[in-house]
Amino acid sequence: MRKLSMDELGRKTPEGFRASEKMPLVVVLDNIRSRMNTGSVFRTADAFLLESLFLCGFTATPPHREIHKTALGATESVSWQYFERTTDAIRYLRENDYTVLALEQTTQSISLQDFQPEPGRKYAMVFGNEVKGVGEDALALCDQSLEIPQFGTKHSLNVAVTAGMVVWDFYSKSAQRGG
Repeated sequence: MRKLSMDELGRKTPEGFRASEKMPLVVVLDNIRSRMNTGSVFRTADAFLLESLFLCGFTATPPHREIHKTALGATESVSWQYFERTTDAIRYLRENDYTVLALEQTTQSISLQDFQPEPGRKYAMVFGNEVKGVGEDALALCDQSLEIPQFGTKHSLNVAVTAGMVVWDFYSKSAQRGG
């Protein structure tokens, strides 16, 4: 076994990325404190050809040194928009026929493993603040909530880790179903 070289990885250029067909998924970051978490989500969005990122509230926007440190150039490829209020982003998505899902532990959340994306449907996933989670006002506008089963004492995961897990799950389920 050997590591693949950069040439063997077949990386896209930022222009090639922008021209590629995207996964019908928008990630919404609701008041994320850590610029490094934001940069990590940019990198995940690039890895899986996400349609866009919506940065909301006090979530930092590029250009910023800490975002760039973890994004590793993904801010140049991934489309993003800023919304002062997360609720405005969710309303925009719903008006444009997205099913909006919050990643949050609620009385009605369904386990991530039970969620099956429907082929042909556009989705947006809202990830909340590192301490407070998805804001109540934003949560009220979401179509459903998903939760990652957890069995330890914390019952919370880092937002960038959560985004990576959920985006991978969405991608793998969509690829299996041809959607």
